Amino acid sequence: MISDIFSDEFRSVVEELRVPGMGTENVGPFLASLIQLTRPERVLEVGMGYTTPFLAESLARAEALAEEERRSLARKTERHLGAGRSIDESWLLEHPALASPASYLTPYRPRLVAIDDLSIPESSAGQVQDALRKLGLEDRVTIVNSNIRESADRIPEDFATIDFAWVDAWECLFFFDHFWDRINPDGGLVAMHYLMTYPEGEALLEYFHTFQQAHPGEMEILNLLESRKLMQNSVTILRRTSSPERRHYADSGSDVRYTPEMLTHAKELISRVPEITDKYSAE
Repeated sequence: MISDIFSDEFRSVVEELRVPGMGTENVGPFLASLIQLTRPERVLEVGMGYTTPFLAESLARAEALAEEERRSLARKTERHLGAGRSIDESWLLEHPALASPASYLTPYRPRLVAIDDLSIPESSAGQVQDALRKLGLEDRVTIVNSNIRESADRIPEDFATIDFAWVDAWECLFFFDHFWDRINPDGGLVAMHYLMTYPEGEALLEYFHTFQQAHPGEMEILNLLESRKLMQNSVTILRRTSSPERRHYADSGSDVRYTPEMLTHAKELISRVPEITDKYSAE
């Protein structure tokens, strides 16, 4: 049974992983929200600890929610088309509201790979597996016991493209230099912990800005600062934009365009979720 990140059970277990000096008590829920918002399929964590269960649980919950939405979208589409109507605003606003059929043609099956060599004594990385087991999330995470510098050939082959990476280690520069090309060029995200308010981190931020200037249109940068903290006080988000897919859903005024292509995708979704059509037809 998967626990919600706001449940007493989940909070009790992850509290055992919280190390005050690591400063991730707000970062864990923040990463979970990013997962829900972006729904990445291949997620990589560098540096396990307090944040690992948040990533695992949010992926499990996003998968369950995506499957429910997929079935509901097929069901409402079949109902509208079966009544002689096409897709329109009433279809759009019915649950799952605003959902794009093209995004649900393939089931959402996210995976999490976590890399850590357990070399930091004060880290809670060594307790992560037990915490995941208590929460029923152990099958959600593939753990690679390695230093990031030696992990390239130990990461699953299907992680050649990474949709979301959380890097909470001193190897941020190495990760950027050696893994940036593996980040999904269609908006893949890299979140890095604690690069602001100290010289080495600020030098790395300058390095990112120099790269951005030399490669226009390939990267966006956002820094979020917990200014009340003296250290472990920021999250830097890099978004790769070197090959974005064009998504133009609406006309001026934001009115959704119900295109023939959208209708085709909606019909195709029904054919890919036959149990929904069969169940509805029997009612």
